[in-house]
Amino acid sequence: MRNSYNVYCDESCHLENDESNAMALGAIWCEVERAHDLADQVKKIKREYFGNPRIEIKWNSVSPSGLEFFHHIIDYFFSCKWLRYRGLLVPDKKSLDHHRYRQDHDTWYYKMYYQLLKEIICQDAEFRIFLDIKDTRGAKKIAHLHDVLCCSIHDFEHASVPTIQLVRSYEVALLQLADLITGCITYSARELCSSEAKMELVEHVRRKAGIDLKHSTRRDSEKFNLFVWRPNFKR
Repeated sequence: MRNSYNVYCDESCHLENDESNAMALGAIWCEVERAHDLADQVKKIKREYFGNPRIEIKWNSVSPSGLEFFHHIIDYFFSCKWLRYRGLLVPDKKSLDHHRYRQDHDTWYYKMYYQLLKEIICQDAEFRIFLDIKDTRGAKKIAHLHDVLCCSIHDFEHASVPTIQLVRSYEVALLQLADLITGCITYSARELCSSEAKMELVEHVRRKAGIDLKHSTRRDSEKFNLFVWRPNFKR
């Protein structure tokens, strides 16, 4: 039997006209048979610190009062051999020329999701992909992303990628973990210093990952994989 994986995806600063030049997409994935237990472990850590396993982990909620918890949850990711992360960082989305490539920002956004996911999926295993709900208008583009991903590995019957499903992040503990790490990457790229707690957490992730969060890792990096995307740049 083929291995089966759940892939949990989130984004940070993806809007075209927000205050950020940088944006990032991120995915955490694990074997399907371990997903429930791994999510329960995240909930256990939440209960330990907050008394509530359903509290949502979000980058935007990083604060001095919760910093010990966020350090713990990052440590959990790096110590758990069953969890892996891949991120895609766009350092300067404001410099994009969508008109030149006859696309809008939303179409480009899903192209970036393809770049993120194509290094995760393969023909020899099964991947169920879960995306945080961005808006209610993306069904056609998600269906097209599904088709393109499958075609890239000659999976014309969608056997290797049977589903790409929209979910609400507050309901999915491992997707929240992807949100947290992806937020660190974007905050680092923006070189912000508005929050000492966020700066400290970014530094904690840098130490754990052994990289500066601003350059691509080796393509075959398994635990923590980061691709810095630039226009006309091929990895």
